Amino acid sequence: MTKIAASILSADFADLAADCRRLLVQGTDLLHFDVMDGHFVPNISFGAPVLDCLHKALPDVYYDVHLMISDPVKYAPDFAKAGANLITFHLEAVPDAVAETIAAIRATGCRVGISIKPGTPAQAVYPYLDDLDLVLVMCVEPGFGGQKFMPSALEKLDALRTERDRRGLHTLLEVDGGVNTETGPQCAAAGADWLVTGSALFKAKDPAAVITTLHGSH
Repeated sequence: MTKIAASILSADFADLAADCRRLLVQGTDLLHFDVMDGHFVPNISFGAPVLDCLHKALPDVYYDVHLMISDPVKYAPDFAKAGANLITFHLEAVPDAVAETIAAIRATGCRVGISIKPGTPAQAVYPYLDDLDLVLVMCVEPGFGGQKFMPSALEKLDALRTERDRRGLHTLLEVDGGVNTETGPQCAAAGADWLVTGSALFKAKDPAAVITTLHGSH
């Protein structure tokens, strides 16, 4: 079954734990934590202290941390300590130190993922695929919520799935950006195992219906 990662970027920060709990009770599988530094991407979101607080309120949740930051190695230990289960960094942020970054995040005890922007080809990840737990394909330019889905992500997912299966790997494929009840099933059909969705879930009048639709994607 396709898993749903609720992006807390779209949550009500005045009552963050309760808003996340509301979706978890209805069937959301994990929480996606978008970290922006104002440097690698234009916006600033939140840091490890927010994750620490949320983890204390909801300790049994799987936390999928997406670092859209220039120096993932520096901050990965803080997020690991705060409760991250999986930490994903951007290949574009550390193009000359990808292997070292994978090793550094792995050393924190977390699982490791690489994310790629819309302009980066799927093949850029291939040299590292054997060492990864997850590849995150961005369907929008990272840094802003509510953008329109880019269909080119589907070709990347298909290429990554083909390469993963050819090597006999179990690397998870995740998509983020513009994922809703229309685009989510398309991504799942192209190979996505995890669907990150924010406003389409948190702002939905009937979140349970959205969750049911996305869970049924394959």
